[in-house]
Amino acid sequence: MKFLDEAKVHVKAGDGGDGVIAFRREKYIEFGGPDGGNGGKGGDVIIEAVDGLNTLIDYRYAQHFKSRKGGNGAGQDRTGAGSDDVIMKVPVGTQILDEDKETLLADLTEVGQRVVIARGGDGGHGNAAFKSATNRSPRRADKGWPGEERSIWLRLKLIADAGLLGLPNAGKSTFLAAVSAARPKVADYPFTTLHPQLGVVRLNPDGTPSRDGSLEFVLADIPGLIEGAHEGAGLGTRFLGHVERCAVLLHLVDGTAADPAAAYRTIREELAGYGGGLAEKPEVVALNKSDAMTPQATASRLKALSRAAGQPALLVSGATGAGVKQVLYALYQQILADRQG
Repeated sequence: MKFLDEAKVHVKAGDGGDGVIAFRREKYIEFGGPDGGNGGKGGDVIIEAVDGLNTLIDYRYAQHFKSRKGGNGAGQDRTGAGSDDVIMKVPVGTQILDEDKETLLADLTEVGQRVVIARGGDGGHGNAAFKSATNRSPRRADKGWPGEERSIWLRLKLIADAGLLGLPNAGKSTFLAAVSAARPKVADYPFTTLHPQLGVVRLNPDGTPSRDGSLEFVLADIPGLIEGAHEGAGLGTRFLGHVERCAVLLHLVDGTAADPAAAYRTIREELAGYGGGLAEKPEVVALNKSDAMTPQATASRLKALSRAAGQPALLVSGATGAGVKQVLYALYQQILADRQG
């Protein structure tokens, strides 16, 4: 299944059914009169957040959604049938934006949450609704009201407890594969990850990764950022929207880089340039690829990174698993504080 986090769709709610003009005419019935029924209501277009989806790929190929018109009224004061609603199913975390892509119409953050995005038209009145003491045989019936019609944007922001950030080739996908059952693409060239990946991390109470662990959280691997990403360089900041919902950031820095402190500052500047409160989120900083560094280089680079981050940086190797326990425990403590706060 391909990942798609943005789609434009056109929705049209059903028009209301028409009212009718009818009169009661029955043999041996002394008093007749108007008995035209009202039209039925047109169907709504509803968007619902459901479990088990993590992409908007369905809306790349189906982009028009239209509800049926309500049934017309009939004689004997019969109201037309209301039309069924059209329900569009989207992943949890989907935002619904107006056509200008700026006005937020709804934010679906829980399973089962739904919103009526286009309301069906009401049915028109039949002539029975217009009878009065002075107008005993009205010959008037109204057409049904038109249903709402609009174009909207669906934008998915994945809901994860922690987000993995770093420059390309920082080892983010390797780390995700080491701590969860996710199997992202891993290679020795930049921009291996082109779409966000999610993994469920399960821990024992002591912080050790375990498939049967009683503690768990969701970790999101975000495609690598480069300098100038907030201005559109590289993959730009398109995927940073997924980090907005994360409680904690795990910033991985490539220990084999010439200047890990400069790499850290590059990402921090991109977060500040993007906005959305990303720069203020709690952060765990880790120097990755400890297995590829000499002890002398490890000590100097860890010290420089800690100074740049303003906090002690952790040492980890996604390839060998060294230091993973400490990183995950620090992450979980931050996530737990957020959940309790």
